[in-house]
Amino acid sequence: MKELANVALNAARTGGASYADIRISRHRDQAVHTREDRVQSVSDAESFGFGVRVLLDGAWGFAASHRVEKDAIADAAARALAMARANKAALRRPVELAPTDAFMDTWRSPVEKDPFAVPVGEKAELLLAVNAAVLKVQGAKYVNSFMLFRNEWKLFASTEGSVIEQDITRVWPCFTVTAIDADKGEFQTRTAEVPPRSAGYEHVEGANLVELAPRMAEEAVRKLTAKSVEPGRRDLVLHPTNLWLTIHESVGHPTELDRVIGQEANYAGTSFLTPDKLGKLNYGSDLVSFRADRTIPGGMATCGYDDDGVKTEEWHLVKDGLFVDYQTTREQVLWPEYRDARQAAGLPEATRSHGAAYADSWGSIPFQRNVNIHLEPGKKPLTPDELIASTDDGILIRGDSSYSIDHQRYNFQFSGQVFFEIKGGKVTQMLRDVAYQSNTVEFWNSCDAICDERFWAMGATYYCGKGQPSQCSPCSHGAAPARFRNVNVLNTKREV
Repeated sequence: MKELANVALNAARTGGASYADIRISRHRDQAVHTREDRVQSVSDAESFGFGVRVLLDGAWGFAASHRVEKDAIADAAARALAMARANKAALRRPVELAPTDAFMDTWRSPVEKDPFAVPVGEKAELLLAVNAAVLKVQGAKYVNSFMLFRNEWKLFASTEGSVIEQDITRVWPCFTVTAIDADKGEFQTRTAEVPPRSAGYEHVEGANLVELAPRMAEEAVRKLTAKSVEPGRRDLVLHPTNLWLTIHESVGHPTELDRVIGQEANYAGTSFLTPDKLGKLNYGSDLVSFRADRTIPGGMATCGYDDDGVKTEEWHLVKDGLFVDYQTTREQVLWPEYRDARQAAGLPEATRSHGAAYADSWGSIPFQRNVNIHLEPGKKPLTPDELIASTDDGILIRGDSSYSIDHQRYNFQFSGQVFFEIKGGKVTQMLRDVAYQSNTVEFWNSCDAICDERFWAMGATYYCGKGQPSQCSPCSHGAAPARFRNVNVLNTKREV
């Protein structure tokens, strides 16, 4: 593979490129889907190929192929150079890359049990056992369950001397229950709170899906007769299974620097977090700190190196409420908008990328993607029970559901899976038809309590879409239960 990589790099140099890299990668995906007492589908797909990226006279060029052979690689390098020459005509400013060290390294995500070595029949039997446990609960009428597995092996080599091999495995077991009230013609659903992880099959076994199934089914049934919420301003206690998605949409996407500068606009908008706010905006209360981290064990975006060949790290986006940084790639670090904003804010000059580049396939060009982003736990001991006990009139929300946020990632509306009323410091009845509405800055500034690290947990997405052509990337977002004061609560049924 290294010899094949050198074919691309030597061809790029000979063609005049100031920089070039190649990613040779194999992606394997397996999925098992079931419904009630039957297996609906099983798929097992593998994709193998390479992509060559060149920088010529300040312009990018890229070409890819599934033929991992010397002639095809040399041809792809030539096509990438031709593309760079064509792109130069539309260049607004030359691309510059921040420096990075050269690495000769191998990195693998920790896996105790290879999920692809587990027989498909064993996986299907476990899912069918989950379904059977759900259907034993009276009122639970339907259930679908699945397991997703991905292995991403890639070799990265660059003209700067890096040769990096990585082997990343991700898994996601999950199920959704549907309860029916035939008399009223209504239904309610409940999805298991089992997030995807960068791990092996041990994550599936540790999720205790069969044991979890009855509780999820019972909650789906309870939702049918739950009281419809009274709209108005209420305090919210948000569980990590709900809060992770709010973090993703209102913190992850707005801190992507390409959105801020306007290079990502058509797919899902730009960002309210313009450079003049760096080092000046109180993003949240002084309890609120957000840490970006591509090194945390189990994180869906965790890896040893990004697809620019930069060693991954962790850093603060928001520190004690103050907005202090963006997610960056090698190219973005040298953008004048970013450098000038840091200087105006009195922040140290940034000389290196934070390692946020990712491509979802050998046939995709890397660009800036969401990394793992976490709300740091509270510094003082605080349990969820103590948090609820100090809440007089509120709503506890668990699980993620529908969401809506504007193109600048500012005004938003989120819902959840299950809702419980809090009165006088105690959890009382279940509620339904709940959504909360706010804007990013107002919401995070309303945070007045966060439980400590004992109760911190990660949620995650398997698919985060961005770019044209669109690419999907995985990432995790951690939090501990947190309280938000005086948030606008909507009744979704009445609003419709």
